[in-house]
Amino acid sequence: MRIFQSACSPHCRLIAYLIALIIATVLGCATWFTFNAAPRAPNVTFTLLSGQKISTEQLAGKVYLVNFWATSCPSCIQEMPTLAHAYNTFKDQGLEVIAVAMSYDTPSYVRNYSQTRQLPFKVALDDGNAAQQFGKIQLTPTTFVIDKGGRILKRYTGAPEPRELHQLLEAALRSADARIQPLLRSKP
Repeated sequence: MRIFQSACSPHCRLIAYLIALIIATVLGCATWFTFNAAPRAPNVTFTLLSGQKISTEQLAGKVYLVNFWATSCPSCIQEMPTLAHAYNTFKDQGLEVIAVAMSYDTPSYVRNYSQTRQLPFKVALDDGNAAQQFGKIQLTPTTFVIDKGGRILKRYTGAPEPRELHQLLEAALRSADARIQPLLRSKP
């Protein structure tokens, strides 16, 4: 700041300070929008086939995938092996998958499909509330990838391309861990 004091008039210094203030404000706003722009997952409670309930609030701190599907949807049935593979690949890193059968799906069909295909992840029956809360889901499959902070990273309408889904999950799990690792190292 001595440079401004010796080389500039008071008017020049005021302009320099204003420019610095504007730059700091723009950078602050850009940072805020970068980290807060993604929409948040709604607070929803899913009822699993077992009768157990799990909420998005309970999933806080995890990367998770919510997939809306139906047994009568050919694309949904085709994508199930992709979801199972993604889950099996990343479950040890903390990934959770919840396949939410649409409210119009017959519960016995959902139960039969998940048992005969031995789906490795959680399967829920929607009463219509979850689909409504996630944005009035009507098309299946619709899949949401949600980060540890509860932000929706991606919404897929239709089956996700497997390589893209794996890259997104890998990045989400890695970036979430990267933010936590310095905190873990700093503790005695």
